[in-house]
Amino acid sequence: MDKKQQSDYLAKLTTSYSPIYGQAISIRPMRPEDLDIEREFVQGWSAETRYNRLFSAGSFTSPERLKKLTRIDYARDMALIATVMLDDSEVEIGVARYVRHADDKTCEFALAVADAWQHRGIGRALMFKLLEGAAAAGIETMIGDVLSSNAPMLHFMRSIGFAVESSPDGPEIRRVSKRLAPGAPPVMPRSPQAGAAAEEEQEQ
Repeated sequence: MDKKQQSDYLAKLTTSYSPIYGQAISIRPMRPEDLDIEREFVQGWSAETRYNRLFSAGSFTSPERLKKLTRIDYARDMALIATVMLDDSEVEIGVARYVRHADDKTCEFALAVADAWQHRGIGRALMFKLLEGAAAAGIETMIGDVLSSNAPMLHFMRSIGFAVESSPDGPEIRRVSKRLAPGAPPVMPRSPQAGAAAEEEQEQ
């Protein structure tokens, strides 16, 4: 896509809403200048969140890794962040991203919501925007891996239409997948927090 097409594409993935519980939440594509808020976001993960996201207790905050995470090739991949304004500063509270596979029709996603902001519908709002972006980009299937022990995340995936199957990587992992209709955005609840009490937005 040319620069104007990319600009229009990214603009459609930018939104904001005001949940019933307070602060307005913005969802937008990640930019290179988000390096500092991405670092603070990742450093704030609890041990459980870190394990569910990385499948280990390892570090995720090397300067090289963080720089790579914030420099997105939007012609192929996508990263959306959820932010709020706290004390006149923008704070990242969630991120959803996908990386396109070599076949150009499949992508693999990852989802993260800050511990203090889980169970409020933020993961749901991020995933619906990510699915919308993937469909608009011509992707046909979105997949991801979830720890078999992460029952809340598996429940959440089913609630937004993902199939849950065994993984070729062993019984500790479950493969989740969803077929997309290219160009057709998913139907999102009227309010992004709808169903939040039932979902457990864990790291994936």
